[in-house]
Amino acid sequence: MLSKSIEKPLASWRGKDRYEGQILDTLTVIFRSGGCSWNRCRMCGYRHERYPDLPRDELADRLIRQVRWVKENFRDEDYQVLKVFTSGSFFDPDEVPAAARRAVAEAFRGKLVIAETRPEYVDEDTLQEFREGIDTGAWTRPLSVAVGLETTNDAIREKSIDKGFSYTDFLRAAEVAHAAGTGVKAYLLMKPPFLTEREARDDMVRSIRDVASIADSISMNLCTVQSRTEVERLWKQGAYRPPYLWSVLDVLIQSPVHILCDPVGGGQTRGPHNCGACDSPIVKGIGDYSLNGDVELLRALREMECGCKEEWEFVLGQEEPFCMPLTR
Repeated sequence: MLSKSIEKPLASWRGKDRYEGQILDTLTVIFRSGGCSWNRCRMCGYRHERYPDLPRDELADRLIRQVRWVKENFRDEDYQVLKVFTSGSFFDPDEVPAAARRAVAEAFRGKLVIAETRPEYVDEDTLQEFREGIDTGAWTRPLSVAVGLETTNDAIREKSIDKGFSYTDFLRAAEVAHAAGTGVKAYLLMKPPFLTEREARDDMVRSIRDVASIADSISMNLCTVQSRTEVERLWKQGAYRPPYLWSVLDVLIQSPVHILCDPVGGGQTRGPHNCGACDSPIVKGIGDYSLNGDVELLRALREMECGCKEEWEFVLGQEEPFCMPLTR
């Protein structure tokens, strides 16, 4: 049952995504929730977007109101895929109570749902219950579990991101998700703080190869400078720069599988950028590749002439890593 009143989610928008060779219409919704249980990732601005401590029944009702808002503002026939985000984990019962999850399943039954969660909340019974709630037989796997793995390098995930779980934890979650009959989507993060441009590029190349045989789809997020984050503090001090778009092209061209990549903030100082002169066609090209999978388009963009390419090559060769303490 949907609540009689409505409440607007943190954000919602329509788009398109490539899924198993098809281009599908998507609806992305970021629900305000009880808040991430970890709440420490250095680049995440959504960690501040939470309800204050609420009784579980009231929290569930607030979330159900947001579901009602989505249903009233987006027509079912306009999208096939629902991408669900919260400030942390959709399958954390303290963040999204079971009653709210059931309301989401009821409201979006028949859609292909991609829901983000931390690996510790990937539970076979919980996934099966939600999958059965949305399943009408329209999709072979109507649910995909998305995990912000960020990198397959545990040291980078701990030191640069402070993510709070290991690659082994992700592998366990992927195994459980597949056993529950759901797909697995891995989110990777290009250039968290404290990495040189070369380290960031090489980490993504390696991470994609590591996870390509495990995840059913991979999305590479390009680190942006969000407000009220540790990354923003470093950026304001001149101690952080988002990735060059040249590096992004390099990673995508080397990938053995198709990678979803939406260059949010591309061409802006807070987002992945080059010099400004060549940014626009590269940002558009990456977006086009994400849908059509045309690697030749990326290769053509990499051959573009621009004065900042020499700067990027110099940075790759000469930038020195931060001297971080190895122990606490």
